[in-house]
Formats: sequence, C-alpha cells, structure tokens
Amino acid sequence: MPTSPPTPEKLPALQSLDEALARLLTAVAPLGEAETVSTFDALGRVLARDVVSTIDAPPADNTSMDGYAMRAADVPAAGTVLPVAQRVPAGIVGAVLRPGTAARIFTGAQIPLGADAVVMQELCEGIPGEGLGSVRVNEVPQAGQWIRRRGEDVEQGAVVLHAGHRLDPAALGLAATVGAATLQVARRPRVALFSTGDELAMPGEVLKPGAIYNSNRFTLRGLLQALGCEITDLGIVPDRLDATRAALREAAAGNDLIITSGGVSVGEEDHLRPAVQAEGRLDLWQIAIKPGKPLAFGEVRREEGSGSAWFIGLPGNPVSSFVTFMLLVRPVILRLQGATALTPQALTLRADFDWPRPDRRREFLRVRLNAQGGLDLFPNQSSGVLTSAVWADGLLDLPAGQRIACGDAVRFLPMAGLMS
Repeated sequence: MPTSPPTPEKLPALQSLDEALARLLTAVAPLGEAETVSTFDALGRVLARDVVSTIDAPPADNTSMDGYAMRAADVPAAGTVLPVAQRVPAGIVGAVLRPGTAARIFTGAQIPLGADAVVMQELCEGIPGEGLGSVRVNEVPQAGQWIRRRGEDVEQGAVVLHAGHRLDPAALGLAATVGAATLQVARRPRVALFSTGDELAMPGEVLKPGAIYNSNRFTLRGLLQALGCEITDLGIVPDRLDATRAALREAAAGNDLIITSGGVSVGEEDHLRPAVQAEGRLDLWQIAIKPGKPLAFGEVRREEGSGSAWFIGLPGNPVSSFVTFMLLVRPVILRLQGATALTPQALTLRADFDWPRPDRRREFLRVRLNAQGGLDLFPNQSSGVLTSAVWADGLLDLPAGQRIACGDAVRFLPMAGLMS
C-alpha cells in the first residue's frame, strides 16, 4: 500500500527585526561577572563599575600655549617691555611672579602664582640682556587668556565613565587622566562556533565536486574576535545527528553562547534542529529582513547540570549570516557584557541611485559613501555575493515596501559601528 508524502511543516509567521531583537535582549541577561584589568589592556571591554575621579583635571591652572605668563595689568599698551624673571617648563612649579615681571612658560606648565594671563610667543619678542633678558609684549592681554583652569576638564568626585560604557581609545585616555591604573570590566563572553555541512571544505584543501569553501567560519570568527569574545572553534561538524549532538554538548560545557551557520531547515540532512531540541530547546524564527530571514534561538543544557548555554543558529548564505550577526547577534554579545549602547547610530544620507523594486521585507542594501557625500549601491545584492560586504562601508536600512529614487534621503548604518 503506497504511503502518502509527509505533510509539510508549517513555517512560523514573519516577525519584524525590532520584535526579534527585543525578544533576544529580553531573554538574555548580563553575565554579571567582572574582573580587574590594566587600563592599558582594557580596549573594547565594557566597564562593570563607574570610574570616579579622585583628582581635579587639570590639577592646577596651566598654559595651553608656549609664551610668557604675566599680570595683565602690567601691560597697559602693546610694546610694553617686562624683565623675564623665571623660566617654567612643564612639570616644574615656578616661583610667585613678582609684579612688573614675566615668566617664560611652555605648554602644559603650571601658571605661577601672581600671573593671570599668557601671551603666545608669536606675539612677543625676546630681548637679550642680563639673566633671562626681557620681553616686548606686542598685544594687550586679557586676564585669563590661554589659561586652562584647575578642574576645567574633570572635577574631583565626578563620574567620568559609567558602568556599561564600552571602552574606546578616548575613554582609556580619560581613565588615565584621572589616575585610574586599573579598571573593573565585565568578563569576556565565551562563545563556541561551528559549522555544519558535508559540502564544506577549508581553504587549502582540494575542492571536491559539490564542495564549497567554508567562508562563514572565517567571517563569524572575525566578528566575534572584534567583539572581544573568547572563542572555542569546533570547526566543521559532519552531517550526522550523533556528531551534531556531541558538538553541542562540547560547545555548551564551557561557553555562554553557541553560534552556528546553516543546517536549521526542515531537510532530511539538516540535523542541527533536532539535535538542539534533543539537547535543550529551540525556537525557529522567520525574520522579515533581506538578506537573512531564518534564525534559530534556544538553549543547550550543560551536562554537569550547571545551567545552559544560549544558542543562535544563523542562515547559511554568506551575506545573510554576516548581516544577521551584525543586526541580532552583536547586540546579544554586548548585552551579555552589560553594555548600555547595543545598536549603532544611523546617519541620514543621500542615495545616488534608484531602487525601484521594493520588497515586502525590510532590506539592508550594501552601499558605499562616495566623494560627493552620497551613497552608491553594489550592483549585485544577492545573499551569496560576499564581495558586496567587502566593497561596502555600510548598510542602507530600507523599510519594507519602499522604493528609492536618486536623491532621496535614506538611513545609513556605518559598517564600522556594526563590526566592532
């Protein structure tokens, strides 16, 4: 008796990107673990504790120019000549400035007591003579000019960096300014990464018929490294249910998050979905974005009984995997570290092209800023064309059903803010 074909599984309804991201960020909580690191080594880390200044910065009034410090009242007219009583380089505290004299002073040096103005050296003429000679001042100074006041940048007791701030070079400099030699930061997320598919080969291997090189492994690993993750790379897992379940158990053992690409469809050779369901729980989502759409989210239990690791399965197409990571996985990794800024700032720029064929999904087009301040479009927007991601310096965030005419204002997401 012939058997009837299996009933196709009903796919979940499409959900918006904003809804999917909100669900992810609600499910995932910060790890809540911190460590102390040298400020030298804190680039890219997320602060776990506020940085509070114990000093005023600058700690004393100082000059922002090379020149001469003086009392403004001692120079009633341009051309006034004053004897130079002392020389004050940076790092030296000068003597009290006597009335009617000037001090040769250099950028960053502390203003001598008694002085209330600095005249830059370009407006002064040194006159040789006994001792340090004299100076002709060729402008009438105003009290306070070219003086950086004590506490002008930071006052003692001020919070200069808040917990949740992701540390960039400027933040490290500010921490050093207030004397912070070490910082309390969130520990790095531990992320396991593997790919599934017997068709995958590694660069350097002979490419057999039907095989492709595993680009996603390199792209995703690079994105994780840019976010400062500790990575466990399990490589390529064979297309077998037992091998996939074993890889998931190994990945969950010492990690907070597991990332995979491909293998979560309903095909007979896609074992990742039943493997995650057997080792934990899994939701399949259809996200209304292009490129992208399929996403798997769930948990994998740890064998030792100490909770579980989060699981995110990305689409297999190279650009889909790349874009979906930046839009959905990057905020999750930052959330695990307790970061407060999870999504990049968008810019409004001009489109220098037409896009007459709208899609029912929200599209993320690969574009590049041109010399005229507008955006050019990569000609092939296929989800398999990784060349577009290398060429582009940002994504154009296009709402569902919307066309673009040349000259339209559009929403631009710089790639630099999406990949780090």
